[in-house]
Amino acid sequence: MTHASALSSIKASGIGISSSGGCSNRNNPKCTSLEQVTCVTLNCVKVLKKASGCPITITGGTETGHAGGTYSHSTGYKLDLSLNTCLNNYVTKTFTRIANRGDGSAQYRAGSGNIYAKEGNHWDITYNKAC
Repeated sequence: MTHASALSSIKASGIGISSSGGCSNRNNPKCTSLEQVTCVTLNCVKVLKKASGCPITITGGTETGHAGGTYSHSTGYKLDLSLNTCLNNYVTKTFTRIANRGDGSAQYRAGSGNIYAKEGNHWDITYNKAC
């Protein structure tokens, strides 16, 4: 999926996007890119928006600078979302708390099996299961 088509899709669902560099270049770690994000990932973040009723802002997508792996940012399966009270409460009260990630981040498993990790200033979400 192109960045433009993914952006159009999320904006139509009321989901925002923010980039510290004000750009969308996949090869620049200061940008927030949706280039090559999976359809499952986009669908799941839309489901989260609708189910939670919370404001959702994507702060990390498929741009370089994230850890690699099969289900990673670069492969289109992960997004970073900014923290806010509504979203924090929804995730922590709706999803199942599981063991901390290796880096100490608290993790929650959605009913779908997708994993939400609360990093310092954002949610790092792996969307490798259909929502």
